[in-house]
Amino acid sequence: MAADSVVRAAKETAAALEEHARPPGAFDPTRYFRTSEPLTFLNTGTPVVRALGREVARAHKADWSVPDLLRFAERLITDARFEVKGAGIEALAYRRRELTPAMLPTFKRWLATNHCANWATTDALCGSVIGPLVLEHPHLAPVIAAWTDHRNLWVRRAAAVSLIKSAARGQSLDAAYGVATALRSDGHDLIQKAAGWLLREAGKSDLARLERYLRDGGPAIPRTTLRYAIERFPAERRGSLLRATRATRGPGA
Repeated sequence: MAADSVVRAAKETAAALEEHARPPGAFDPTRYFRTSEPLTFLNTGTPVVRALGREVARAHKADWSVPDLLRFAERLITDARFEVKGAGIEALAYRRRELTPAMLPTFKRWLATNHCANWATTDALCGSVIGPLVLEHPHLAPVIAAWTDHRNLWVRRAAAVSLIKSAARGQSLDAAYGVATALRSDGHDLIQKAAGWLLREAGKSDLARLERYLRDGGPAIPRTTLRYAIERFPAERRGSLLRATRATRGPGA
């Protein structure tokens, strides 16, 4: 039965990752990945994670439906180990063209319940799974844009990162700029960086629109967001934008 196969494959994948575990040495991954929930690391390395996740998806392409694959991914992403989560995302990414809009609430739930409670897992889910889904189904962009007011940090970050692939291709730009505007008041640096990243990619197809947006926004745009957003401008225009959007002091200040 497929259900038994899913459970067995999930256990075998986690065990295989454990076999590749390495001592972390002096490196403290919890500081680098900025986790907000307890998370452990096997230190297997990204190539191993990708290969294992995709190999399972490839091996079961004939006998697992996409819902079966989703159940496999859920078993892995709810694991407390960083690399096990990553393997689940890689398995989904292997069959990303078969994913449907009906799965978006599941992805949001993973974020909202802190199963992606670090920027790397969140960005992997957005970049490899949710982003391609939005490219195939652009009507999802406004749905994701509404995530900006969610109380969970990772859902809010996903609102920006999930639209990056579309924005970079000149798609869903209204939604992308709406997300950046909605996130201006968010003081978390991981949100400000994500908003700037989204704006930078939106500028690929229409740099003039990005410049107008930044100049109109002025000092209301967080400086972290601004610095990310202007990275692709020529040096002289970067300097001009930094000066034009700097907060001015009032008389006597």
